[in-house]
Amino acid sequence: MKERPRVALVFGGRSGEHEVSVISARSVAGALDRERFDVVPMAIDRAGRWANAATAAAVLAAPGATPDTVPEFAGVASLDPRLLDGGIDVVLPILHGPFGEDGTIQGLCEMLDLPFVGCGVTAAGVTMDKVLTKRLLREAGLPTPRFLSFTAAQWRADREGCLSASLVLPLPLFVKPSRLGSSVGISKVKAAADLAAAVELALVYDDLVIVEEGIPGREIEVAVLDAGEPFASLPGEVVPGHEFYDYADKYLDNDCRLLAPAPLEPAQTEQVRRLAIAAFRTCACEGMARVDFLLDRRDGTFHVNELNAIPGFTSISMYPRLLALSGVPYPQLLSSLIDAALARHRRRRAFAEAALKPLAERVHRQP
Repeated sequence: MKERPRVALVFGGRSGEHEVSVISARSVAGALDRERFDVVPMAIDRAGRWANAATAAAVLAAPGATPDTVPEFAGVASLDPRLLDGGIDVVLPILHGPFGEDGTIQGLCEMLDLPFVGCGVTAAGVTMDKVLTKRLLREAGLPTPRFLSFTAAQWRADREGCLSASLVLPLPLFVKPSRLGSSVGISKVKAAADLAAAVELALVYDDLVIVEEGIPGREIEVAVLDAGEPFASLPGEVVPGHEFYDYADKYLDNDCRLLAPAPLEPAQTEQVRRLAIAAFRTCACEGMARVDFLLDRRDGTFHVNELNAIPGFTSISMYPRLLALSGVPYPQLLSSLIDAALARHRRRRAFAEAALKPLAERVHRQP
């Protein structure tokens, strides 16, 4: 590896969170320590095509920090050839949503034998899937809102049955695509008559729907950094400006308030930090994740809502903000993530070599 590792900063992608990814990548590029790393922008368009080097650099350098300022661009290849020429030392994927946060880019890096930042294939896939995440949390005995799920095929075959099963849970309900983020396609259902429309909206984005009970509570977030041992930040609180913390509230209208740190009692702060690390380990996360909670106003219970394997890195995002508040400045955070990725790759390469060596010896001894 060269004196200054070349970091492939991958952004854009085939998801409804394309614009958010670009904005996050711009923030990351501005915070990376250029004395330690060379940054190589790599952009993926909405169709999954990789842009050429000039286009990727132009998109990353364009002004603006809101989704409506992200320029359209077109890719030219099924894969950026710079990933194949041996010039990249580590991949930093800032791809939110499907085809990035779900284990796909992680699997590509594994196939290419490239170190990459963040969760591995399994953890990325699990945390992208709200249904699988909740099943794991429930199995581990961690508190999470009650839920049920059904597929598009089940909905088409027995619409009334899906509605009836959902309405066993108390209103209000949250209806979500299982494998999407940034609150895209999510509805808060206050009346039974509105449930079917909410399901139809979720099915626009995924063929697996999750229906959750609505917890009357506060939205608490904890950033977890794993650079050898998981560290949980001080918690933050999201105070939505809308009915709930939806896409427009997060990225367009700026009506929400982000409180950092969250106004909690010391015992609550320690409890939610412990729960964040427990959820991180339960889902086999590595590197980074943001763990989102609901604090029930009725009894003070923290419910693990979801985990984000590639959390937002925009200028207003909770993940870098909470870690900075907890003593890990943004540039140091990125350096720690990259160093951890390189160290993990060295460990796993040694494991692979150890596993192959006995096989090679057995083959050699055969007559």
